[in-house]
Amino acid sequence: MKNNEPCRETFTQLYRNVEQQIIGQPSLVQRLLLTLLCDGHLLLEGAPGLAKTRAIKALANNLEANFHRIQFTPDLLPADLTGSDVFRPESGNFTFNKGPIFHNVILADEINRAPAKVQSALLEAMEERQVTVGAASYPLPPLFMVMATQNPIEQEGTYPLPEAQLDRFLLHVRVDYPDKNASREILQLVRREALNTLDKTVKKTSIQVTQKQIFTARQEIMQLHLAEAVEEYIVEIVEATRHPSNYGQELASWIRWGASPRGAIAIERAARATAWLAERDFVTPEDVQKVAPDALRHRILLNYEAEADGITSQQCIDEILVSLPAP
Repeated sequence: MKNNEPCRETFTQLYRNVEQQIIGQPSLVQRLLLTLLCDGHLLLEGAPGLAKTRAIKALANNLEANFHRIQFTPDLLPADLTGSDVFRPESGNFTFNKGPIFHNVILADEINRAPAKVQSALLEAMEERQVTVGAASYPLPPLFMVMATQNPIEQEGTYPLPEAQLDRFLLHVRVDYPDKNASREILQLVRREALNTLDKTVKKTSIQVTQKQIFTARQEIMQLHLAEAVEEYIVEIVEATRHPSNYGQELASWIRWGASPRGAIAIERAARATAWLAERDFVTPEDVQKVAPDALRHRILLNYEAEADGITSQQCIDEILVSLPAP
């Protein structure tokens, strides 16, 4: 494992750099890194002002990658995302002008404000890693990650994300308010940043994680040992969402649809990345339990009775993890 240490140290430093800028949200920072290491996409849900956008920008600033923020609005068009064919009178031909989706790291801010056609264009980009304009398809860069935010409070002027698109997100993370001590540290951090902005002699501390390092880390993660018993544990967790009656009548009375195979893939990859960041060369059941809620939260559909009773998908996942014995 000695050959892996320099790469791990780089990502440990990346975690520390981002954590210094995002106070009181260690789980959010870790999930950002997991998504990057797993070659996935991330959906962040939380009230305004909880540093969702700031966290994504802080991560992007430490990467050797192109970053672009797209503010999603109800009047957004697919061409505003993908680009469009433009007629050139001097040549008499159409040429394709790339849109903002062709950057490496995309911040889709308030993604649930975009209409269905824009969601469809983003869906192809997230899954196929390409966009189609007219009769031609254009590949996206090898390093491509969408980090989307949505506000759970406002419902007016929003479009609920379709299940097909939700399933494309590796993790769905809910961001909560920081505690009292963290709130005090945030005030101090903002004051320091304001003073540093005025003082031109202060240098910003950041590292530049290269794309090669990211691809190397992903390869190392996929080579970690996954015991057959742990693999079976992942399969059982997902199976419990699909056939809940076999795991308890209470679960059966809550769940209408379970997780797709992408749910199991997301759990395995995120558990592998968790083990890698913890400097282990094998995956444990605890790694699986840590990431299962965020990997399954958006992949479980509840029935009407459960929603009326205030049951959440988080409660279903908690019940599954409690009822299934870990290997």
